Formats: sequence, structure tokens, C-alpha cells
Amino acid sequence: MDKEVNKMAKDELQQHMDKGRYGTPQVNPDEQRKYLGTFRERCFLSMTVKEMGNPTDRDHLLTEIQKYPEGKLLINGEVPETLQSTFIALASKNSVDFTIVNDATVDSEDSIGLLLVTDHAVNEEIIDIEKKYPPKTDDETADPKEKKSFFGKLFD
Repeated sequence: MDKEVNKMAKDELQQHMDKGRYGTPQVNPDEQRKYLGTFRERCFLSMTVKEMGNPTDRDHLLTEIQKYPEGKLLINGEVPETLQSTFIALASKNSVDFTIVNDATVDSEDSIGLLLVTDHAVNEEIIDIEKKYPPKTDDETADPKEKKSFFGKLFD
């Protein structure tokens, strides 16, 4: 019995020393790295670096900010400073908390550049801004009155 207690004490001491040396172990570190230090389940919306440069996507972000006033922006610190300042100004103008995540990376324009998140699980099914708000195609933007019938096209 003393051996078991002694072994448990050594295990706890080892865990304590490991925490001091390496920090507290993270749950799903790859997911947290991808989602700027948070979990996917806490995200309302995501924007890639490329999408951050699109004015239409910025308008959609404002819609989401109004829909989720408790949200907070996480901005990837590797995004160009001009984009960062644009979104910092947008957050300030709309009274939204934001954080610049400096330990994030940008591998390509498809890397996550910005997230609208909360501190608890919301489990949004679709968070990608362009999937939530798909770009309108030419057919959708054309005036329906301009469309001709099959016979109208034949005899024109």
C-alpha cells in the first residue's frame, strides 16, 4: 500500500514539474492553432486573409457583429498591418472587443485571418463567410424581366 501512495505522489510531483517546465497541456492544440487560440465550436464566423480584403465580406461581417453583440474579433497578427488597422477601426466603430493573436501564422491567403468568437460553445454549422453569404451569380443579379422565353430566343 505504501508503494502505491509513494508512486502516486511521484506521479503528481512529475506532473507538477512538467507543467512548470512546459506549461499546462492544451486540449486539441492543432485546432487551437488553426482557430487563433480558440476552439471551432466557439466561432460564429471566419474570414481568410483573402476574404478580409473583400469589401462585400466586410459588410457581411458587420451583419454578423450586429447579430452577435457578445462576439469578439480575433485578428491574426501575421495579417498585413493595413488589413489589421482596417478591422481594428471597424471593431472600434462598432464597439466590438478585439484581440490581435501574435502567435498565429499565415501560410497562404486561405489561412484564417479573422474570427468572430465567443467564450462558450455555439456550434455554428457554417462559419466560413463566403459559405454563409455566397456571392451572387450573374443569373441571380440579372433582372428577371430581361429573361426571354425559349420561343422568344428562337424568333428574335
